[in-house]
Amino acid sequence: MVGKVKIEIKESREELLAQLKKAKNQEVKERIQSLYWLKTAQVETTGEIGELIGKHRTTVSRWLSRYRKGGLEALLKKGKSTGRSRKIPPEVEEKLKEELKDPEGFTSYKEVQLWLKALEGIEMSYKGVHQVVRYRLKAKLKVPRPVHVKQEE
Repeated sequence: MVGKVKIEIKESREELLAQLKKAKNQEVKERIQSLYWLKTAQVETTGEIGELIGKHRTTVSRWLSRYRKGGLEALLKKGKSTGRSRKIPPEVEEKLKEELKDPEGFTSYKEVQLWLKALEGIEMSYKGVHQVVRYRLKAKLKVPRPVHVKQEE
């Protein structure tokens, strides 16, 4: 049968069941559950495990290869995502925060965009600047509402 898993699971059925009951994290439970099903011969392929858990068969296959290489510890070890570094360094973000506190600071996000480019040499899209200022720095640009010329003061 194609996709049939050939793996030797060192832990006993009881050990896996105890680990499964002890697990609090959903990711960990899914990984231990897949080993348990293989140990008890309830499933035979990575595709079956994937369908039951709701993951793709290649994900399950990757888990099993980690188990083969390093055992249960390697299987349950959570990897750290490297991620992308921010476009605005923390020290520039602090300067921007101080500038935003000034009552006569910026009147538009375009102004912030130009400030970043002129003083710090950072080119960012309008949307990126808006997201940083509005959501990360939790600042609102204070712009007075337009007043009609004939309105009394």
